[in-house]
Amino acid sequence: MFSSIAPLARLNPFYAPHFQLAQDGVRKRAEPAEAPTTRRSLAAASAAEEYSCAYGSGKFFMLCGFGGIISCGTTHTALVPLDLVKCRMQVDPQKYKSIFNGFSVTIKEDGTRGLAKGWAPTFIGYSMQGLCKFGFYEVFKILYGNMLGEENAYLWRTSLYLAASASAEFFADIALAPMEAAKVRIQTQPGYANTLRQALPKMFGEEGIWAFYKGVAPLWMRQIPYTMMKFACFERTVEALYKYVVPKPRSECTKGEQLVVTFVAGYIAGVFCAIVSHPADSVVSVLNKEKGSSASQVLMRLGFRGVWKGLFARIIMIGTLTALQWFIYDSVKVYFRLPRPPPPEMPESLKRKLGLTE
Repeated sequence: MFSSIAPLARLNPFYAPHFQLAQDGVRKRAEPAEAPTTRRSLAAASAAEEYSCAYGSGKFFMLCGFGGIISCGTTHTALVPLDLVKCRMQVDPQKYKSIFNGFSVTIKEDGTRGLAKGWAPTFIGYSMQGLCKFGFYEVFKILYGNMLGEENAYLWRTSLYLAASASAEFFADIALAPMEAAKVRIQTQPGYANTLRQALPKMFGEEGIWAFYKGVAPLWMRQIPYTMMKFACFERTVEALYKYVVPKPRSECTKGEQLVVTFVAGYIAGVFCAIVSHPADSVVSVLNKEKGSSASQVLMRLGFRGVWKGLFARIIMIGTLTALQWFIYDSVKVYFRLPRPPPPEMPESLKRKLGLTE
């Protein structure tokens, strides 16, 4: 699969060199036509020497997947205490009335170690999810971009980001579902199980394989909108920051400055992600706690106000989480010298059609 995508990747608009634009980002070239071609060739040659692999190659996709494992696995595990309190607020709002009250009650009942409950399924599950989420996103972005063609991929780039991220998350949630179900049982059902080794056989004995996948549909409801917002909002925010906020072109920024832009864009995207995905997150938390309930039954019982319980905690958690994930993922790309294409710019052919070139 990767070998067939690799040659197509080089024709992708996100692989193309920089183009200069006039009003609203588009400006006419003053130089002769031959000069830019020479500069682009030299830039491409220098990039080829700098990168450890070709954009869209099998090695590129594998390292992107590895970056997803590190970024998602470590960040979700680091935020287990906040996630635990958030889940308990969703399933038992009478007992856990606020973030601070939730931490206080948890420490009083279980001690400080109680805040780490569920760390093992969190680390395993979200590492697998990160592998699929980031790895497949790069695959689908190239695949769909080439299906659209260079001009349409640029004009419809937001839709491209949305479609690629939704496709990637579909598979990522199948990988996540078993560990997510175990995590919620450990965190929200006192006395059920304290470790992953205790939870898995107990869940299988009670409900069979269905115990691990009954939450996959609500997971799709929660994670697919979340991931669509995470990737599309991030990509367009990066584009806007370089265009309107950063005082110099991306090519002139240091790697450190580029990573700061990545972190800021990630946090902005994370806030929107939390809001979009929170109702489904509430349903997942309750559904995995209860036996024999369906997603529609839980949704009807919670009502409109109930599904928004714990939103503030989730905004803090997801905003920080998303910013750190993008920062770590981009840092992995820098470390392994992977191609990091700049924000897409209008293709020459489209500029000619719009009369923006001489």
